[in-house]
Amino acid sequence: MVQKYSMTWDLDVFFPGGSRSEAFQRYLERLEQDVQHFTEKVRTLEPETTEDLDVWDNLLHTVQDLSRRLGEAGAFVSCVASENVKDEQAKLLRGRLSQAGAAFDSAMTALDRLLVDLSGETWRELLHDRRFQPIAFPLKERRQRAKEKMPAERESLAGDLSVDGYHAWGELYNTIVGRMSIPVREEGETKQLSVGQAANKMSSGNRELRREVFHQLNQAWEKEEDLLTSALNHLSGYRLNLYRHRGWDSVLKEPLDINRMSEATLNTMWDVIDANKENILRFFRRKASLLGLERLSWYDVYAPLSREERPVTYDEAATFIIDQFGQFDPRMEKFARKAFADRWIEAEDRADKRPGGFCTNFADSGQSRIFMTFAGTSSNVSTLAHELGHAYHQYVMDDLPQMAQHYAMNVAETASTFAESIVADASIRSAASDQERIALLENKIQRSVAFFMDIHARFLFETRFYERRKQGPVSADRVKELVLKAEQDAFHGALEEYHPYFWAAKLHFYITGVPFYNFPYTFGFLFSTGLYGKALEEGPSFADKYVNVLRDTGRMTVEDLAAKHMGVDLTRPDFWQGAADLVNRDIERFLELTEK
Repeated sequence: MVQKYSMTWDLDVFFPGGSRSEAFQRYLERLEQDVQHFTEKVRTLEPETTEDLDVWDNLLHTVQDLSRRLGEAGAFVSCVASENVKDEQAKLLRGRLSQAGAAFDSAMTALDRLLVDLSGETWRELLHDRRFQPIAFPLKERRQRAKEKMPAERESLAGDLSVDGYHAWGELYNTIVGRMSIPVREEGETKQLSVGQAANKMSSGNRELRREVFHQLNQAWEKEEDLLTSALNHLSGYRLNLYRHRGWDSVLKEPLDINRMSEATLNTMWDVIDANKENILRFFRRKASLLGLERLSWYDVYAPLSREERPVTYDEAATFIIDQFGQFDPRMEKFARKAFADRWIEAEDRADKRPGGFCTNFADSGQSRIFMTFAGTSSNVSTLAHELGHAYHQYVMDDLPQMAQHYAMNVAETASTFAESIVADASIRSAASDQERIALLENKIQRSVAFFMDIHARFLFETRFYERRKQGPVSADRVKELVLKAEQDAFHGALEEYHPYFWAAKLHFYITGVPFYNFPYTFGFLFSTGLYGKALEEGPSFADKYVNVLRDTGRMTVEDLAAKHMGVDLTRPDFWQGAADLVNRDIERFLELTEK
């Protein structure tokens, strides 16, 4: 049968020739020149000229144009580097783009200082001027954050030094992972797999294979633990020193600010999750029983119940997702159809790809690209729907000013999780038998396990690691102790074997763009689940409200977003408990179906 949809993406529509594209070289050179000119312009502005709103109109148009183009370049480099981790030219481009990004950040730091220095009268006029009202929220946000940082010259210096310091440690992680090879014996033959390919085996129905891959991966991480420990220590040391110079006491200040949420909301969310973990533990006990085990181990948590899960073809996955999106909103269906037909997705299962999945936005072209490795599992179908949700989120915001499109990671997970829920529930409803329904329910519940347990473990580990790091570098043995304790606490001691190298295996700990790359996932899952509950109550009329929520994600705090569109207070447990109730409902259904 001829495959309808390609499993490789089209990047030539942006810049033909991959990492050696001459068109991209010209684009990047022009971008570098324009960033330099903008930097010089901002730094030579006389204070009195910044009281002129026409000057600000010109400056902010340039800011948004450069931001779009940097986003375009960053998306392209990220794509070519991810489709082949051995592409040395892509690594060089990433370093070059990092320099351009640092220069732009430095210019923005100087611009922020000009915002801070504006007279009260001019600032009020600016906010009320119709030219700036669509970006009033991000402007107020930038001004307030600038007041809480070091003087502009010191912030610029820190940004410049971070390219070959802070960000370089994150790049080292990618280099280490790219060179790793995992020997896995399957069907009488030993194959050398990339980390991403090996990680896919962890969802196999064959426990012996899962356990072998788990231990082979850990052996591979152990060989690199000295470099990985150095990277983690230097990344955290940089952040702690920067925070100290800014006068910040809490390591959570920056991630909370970035995610536009309060610590009260974060604490309430974790409190509700902790209060609802008993149902997850009941699910663990039943799953262990069904697998013939006393207790689950780390490599069993996300394993399918059936050894013979029916493989899903890519075309089947695409058609099902398109159809189910259409059941909720024809606009989502039309969008997904376009994404598949126009080759926005890289899904081929091959060596040399980086692990994991992502969606990135080509801001200057008004398109997105999705990266994943599709191996025909139901989990892969969920990932595909998840990343398409991200792309749809960007799609409905494309007509907004660039500065109003910058939504935080926590609400970024809203559309992705919502899309997953649509597809997961449809799969369960259309299941041909109770056995298939059980398998699909279990796959859906596994997502809840990830957000309630797995990501909670990451949050506990990272907060404790940073406290320990304040006293000096942390040894590899101590890091392993901290991660094992976090896993045991988050999983309430439910597992037989834990993951001592989770701190090494999880890319998120080494991402420099966003600190504490953990709790926003759980926020996004529960916030989206609460939205999905509203959709189930209100029916098709909710589609417009859903789009309006997504469009507002870049121009208000999460507390204001929830109050405006749902009339709820996120600092109180009610909304979070309502979302947790939907998770509990799935678990109860699973327990009923597996009772016999």
